[in-house]
Amino acid sequence: MEALFYVAPILIIVLVLCGAVAVIRRSRRVSSAWSSGLTAEGRCLRTYTTTSGGGDTMVSTSLHHVYEFTTREGRAVRFEERNGPGTTLEGDIVTVYYAADHPEQATAHAPARGKLAAGAGCALVFFGVIVAFCVVFILVAHKMFDFMGS
Repeated sequence: MEALFYVAPILIIVLVLCGAVAVIRRSRRVSSAWSSGLTAEGRCLRTYTTTSGGGDTMVSTSLHHVYEFTTREGRAVRFEERNGPGTTLEGDIVTVYYAADHPEQATAHAPARGKLAAGAGCALVFFGVIVAFCVVFILVAHKMFDFMGS
């Protein structure tokens, strides 16, 4: 029974750390695309929404866009991006930002470094609070089990 008080918070910490890594990777990928200075004219091929949740939980909707563009080398690249602007419709022409070494990691989001940093920073702070809570929970549980065992 004691193991549950250690294993559950450790699993939560592992999941939160995986989420933090995903946030950092996404931020670095988008920042790299913006910093490369490479742009191309792209076309929105498709838009669609996905929903998650329901029942007893809040319903969340995400807008997805599928874009296609041609790199300077002539390579056609297609990519999908979540949470794009609702005003971009199928057939619209957009500016695509991409890095030469990874054009498949392009973005059609306009450069907004402050917004990217703030969003990533808030997510990492939130993840940090969860990790801190789990560590404190483990320490308190350990102290309780020591006290009950003496």
